[in-house]
Amino acid sequence: MPTLVVMDLVKTSKRMAYVLRHRPDAIGITLTPDGWVGVDDLLRALAKHGTRITRAELEAVVARNDKRRFILDGDRIRANQGHSVAVDLGLAPVTPPRTLFHGTARHNLDSIFLEGLIKGRRHHVHLSADADTAIKVGRRHGAPVVLAVDTAAMIAENLLFYRSDNGVWLTDHIPPRHLTVVRDYVS
Repeated sequence: MPTLVVMDLVKTSKRMAYVLRHRPDAIGITLTPDGWVGVDDLLRALAKHGTRITRAELEAVVARNDKRRFILDGDRIRANQGHSVAVDLGLAPVTPPRTLFHGTARHNLDSIFLEGLIKGRRHHVHLSADADTAIKVGRRHGAPVVLAVDTAAMIAENLLFYRSDNGVWLTDHIPPRHLTVVRDYVS
């Protein structure tokens, strides 16, 4: 039975997300071109850099992560999306629902309505299928705002969407003309 307490699960999950999405080199691992690393290699590297966990504890982190950030496939693991390092997750374009949602902080609205939603250092812009999930995302960064994305209009312009294994919708860029504020919460 895993011995990590809830707070350690969160801390370990954040550490794993950091190395599997952004800085595998920080613990001396190398991801395959499609983002995978051996579980034993990850556990050894984490231990060498101060995060000692067992295979069972790693499985608990993966299973209990409410955002389903990771996927285990036999003896290998990867992050589902959110990478800033070069990986090809092999996602095929899919047709999204007519509307998707993006949660952000109120202070970002001016730049969003000037430039649109941009991926920044990540591979894609992340979207939710429902406004409630988007509000949780937006709340992490300040007074939250939920934007609706007119995916039908984007598809008409030949812009592509993908869906990661954990249900997060992804696209390269969302022009401001396809965005509408649907919820604005003042904190």
